[in-house]
Amino acid sequence: MKIFKFGGASIKDAANVRNILSTVKNSGEKDLVVVFSAMGKITNALERVVDDYFHAGDFQDSLKFVHDFHLELTLELFPDKAHPVYSELEGRFYEIGRFLKSNRSKNHAFVYDQVVSFGEIISSKIISTYFRENGIQHTFLDVRECIKTDDHFREAQVDWDLSERKILEKVPSNGITITQGFLGSENINNFTTTLGREGSDYSAAVFAYCLKAESVTIWKDVPGVLNADPRYFAETRLLSKISYREAIEMAFYGASVIHPKTLQPLQRRGIPLYVKSFIFPLESGTCVGEGVALEPQVSCYILKKNLVLISLSSLDFSFMMEDNIGDVFKLLHQHKMKVELIQNSAISFSVCVSDKFGNLDALLTHLREKFSVKWNEDVTLYTVRHFDPIEIKAFRENKRILLKQETLGTVQLVIKE
Repeated sequence: MKIFKFGGASIKDAANVRNILSTVKNSGEKDLVVVFSAMGKITNALERVVDDYFHAGDFQDSLKFVHDFHLELTLELFPDKAHPVYSELEGRFYEIGRFLKSNRSKNHAFVYDQVVSFGEIISSKIISTYFRENGIQHTFLDVRECIKTDDHFREAQVDWDLSERKILEKVPSNGITITQGFLGSENINNFTTTLGREGSDYSAAVFAYCLKAESVTIWKDVPGVLNADPRYFAETRLLSKISYREAIEMAFYGASVIHPKTLQPLQRRGIPLYVKSFIFPLESGTCVGEGVALEPQVSCYILKKNLVLISLSSLDFSFMMEDNIGDVFKLLHQHKMKVELIQNSAISFSVCVSDKFGNLDALLTHLREKFSVKWNEDVTLYTVRHFDPIEIKAFRENKRILLKQETLGTVQLVIKE
């Protein structure tokens, strides 16, 4: 058994749906689980539905946008409006509206999971119908019958033992199965849960682990794992081979091609991961595997933007010891700050954080009670793996470096741009 996963970009319009049909056919694979995300940016659009439901009191316009997007795409694939796929589509949107009108829960995360999950359900239903009518016979599987989780909505944790039993029970040992990424269901009341943003890659890894699959292929709009983000770097190179360890390191530092949680179950089973382009499916892409040397041997650049660099020192110039640093980390945790980099000396402590929840002002107020505080907002953290000193010197030119940290093989620079 092999696992294919197609993300939103690969199914963002009818032309791309036709393309993935060809990709699956031309792969020649007969025993396959195909995992689909929501189409295009529909997850974002459904998030707006939830936000309007809670804050505007009227979600009809934002829901209509989601409805019309799917209807237009479906019309391109199925010109006959009498086709049963249309009643299926309308039925799903009726379900969303009925849930929102009858819901009494004020738990945002719970409502989010029940609504946003329709993106994957609808996309997989449309594609399943299109595949079947174009010669790809398969089993359609609701992933919520397989991946069982706790009730931590929006960031659900997989119950691995129960999920493995369900997957082995539900997935046929032969043939093609179509299912959804990102979703699961909690194992007490069966309410829908989600596995965190970008969780469809993780879903593919869960299936691979439980089925002891031969490989996982993630199909993207890039040729594979690159040594730098092409949105920010003019010259990039494809990494044809990379180890699990290296990929996990890159994901930790912020590389966005592979979801961090995806790699761990694959590594435990020694299942190779391929990252390939759905635009050029015959190209080899990137292979992530056990003990694979980085090929080619090049510097890898990873960046995180819109961070905050906070520099602290004690008010009485005493040492920044464990008790002081412990107080800092308690405050960072309380204010939901994600720590990206730390550096300390005898009397100072610097931390680069992501202020995802907009709690910076409150954090600074608490820090000023005990420390002298300086900070810089909107900084960028560059992490360079396998760096070349000559390249780093050239990269630093004409940049305002606020902090530099170097370890064996890795250099990190906080830059004010």
